[in-house]
Amino acid sequence: MSRDPQQSTLFKQAWVIFFILGIIMLNFPFIHIFNKDTTVLGFPLLILYFFIGWPTSILVVYLFTRKTDDSSKDQTGPPKGGEPE
Repeated sequence: MSRDPQQSTLFKQAWVIFFILGIIMLNFPFIHIFNKDTTVLGFPLLILYFFIGWPTSILVVYLFTRKTDDSSKDQTGPPKGGEPE
């Protein structure tokens, strides 16, 4: 079976949204917001932003990829196997 075209379109749109969000998070406005002299538990706020934001974005991409793999496996069905002729 082929994949549902509407679902495929939604996944493509989600990838574009994740990409744009990642670019925005690593550009001037957000970097400037977190570039303060404030420290949290002795760590500068900008460093915490990078050390929390970057792994979080990797986790989101990982979970999204897993969801994509699971839904494509569900739609293709079990592998066809049988006895050799």
